[in-house]
Amino acid sequence: MKKLLLLLLLCCLIPALCQAETLKIGLMCPLTGKWASEGHDMKNIVSLLVEERNNLGGVQGKTIELIVEDDAGDPRTAALAAQKLSSAEVVAVIGTYGSAVTEASQSIFDEAGIVQIATGSTSVRLTEKELPLFFRTCPRDDAQGLAAAEAIAKRGFKKVAILHDNSSYAKGLAEESRNELKKLGVGVIFFDALTPGERDYNAILTKLKTADPDLIFFTGYYPETGMLLRQKKEMGWNVAMMGGDAANHQDLVKIAGVDAAKGYFFVSPPLPQDLNSKAAKDFLASYKEKYKSEPVSVWAVLAGDAYKAIESAFALKHSDAKSIAGYLHKLSGLQGFSGDLGFDAKGDRIGKFYRTYTVNGEGKFVIENE
Repeated sequence: MKKLLLLLLLCCLIPALCQAETLKIGLMCPLTGKWASEGHDMKNIVSLLVEERNNLGGVQGKTIELIVEDDAGDPRTAALAAQKLSSAEVVAVIGTYGSAVTEASQSIFDEAGIVQIATGSTSVRLTEKELPLFFRTCPRDDAQGLAAAEAIAKRGFKKVAILHDNSSYAKGLAEESRNELKKLGVGVIFFDALTPGERDYNAILTKLKTADPDLIFFTGYYPETGMLLRQKKEMGWNVAMMGGDAANHQDLVKIAGVDAAKGYFFVSPPLPQDLNSKAAKDFLASYKEKYKSEPVSVWAVLAGDAYKAIESAFALKHSDAKSIAGYLHKLSGLQGFSGDLGFDAKGDRIGKFYRTYTVNGEGKFVIENE
């Protein structure tokens, strides 16, 4: 009987001991859907970082376990993914891309007591809720709206048409940009939305042409941006066009065609190839060696920054959500791939990151010298 009791006790203790030797983090990203390339790069970057850390012995002698869930770039799927991760005993989650998608998961993670670090979700209201466990490594729309307005004014445009797609991100950026342009004395002569995912935007382009702007600022994502550029060229209209950081994806040129994309410009945090720290260059070289490719945009790199912030918390023995969040709220100056990492009281990243890019005649994104 004593031996049986001892055996039962050991059976109960072994899972607990194994769990204590593992630090679980989640990654929620779009592995399917129209943003799948972003999601796969996010998964590749975070997986490689976890692998490298575990090969060095983990953190505080504990192995890091990464649990990945596909949100498909869809709010309803994201809610299900968040529920799965909440049941997986993770203490922190990285992701996701898309403000509306992230918003669908926020309350789920908050109620479950899980730290969430978004990577490509810039809507202002995400942090205005002041959820104590929510952070993001990307800047927010009001910072981007100011950067966009300054880029427009710098180029001398006077009659701007703003077009969005009614998503949390795009509408928020459109409204913030309109406010900043008004302050700079630049006229906004058109403000409307299109329906994302359609194949024919000739009707909205005709409506835009009637307004006679000298610049179209579409604040939505790269698939629709590419379609607008291509169809604008097909109708023989050469008006200038710009975008925000959701256009920061090389597939934009594939969709539009090089000729239609030439001269298009957008504001964004730096592209992977323009990150100049040694840590970023070394890691991107490792990434290329492993995956035989490079990340297509900066958003996956910001998932790497989120991981580095979590790992640094683990290294200082912050292993529960409340402790990790307390550490992150005080964090500043941690070297990330995209620059120094730090967060304010709301969970927003500290610092300025936006630069202006133009598509050249070869379809490459060229950073503007400052």
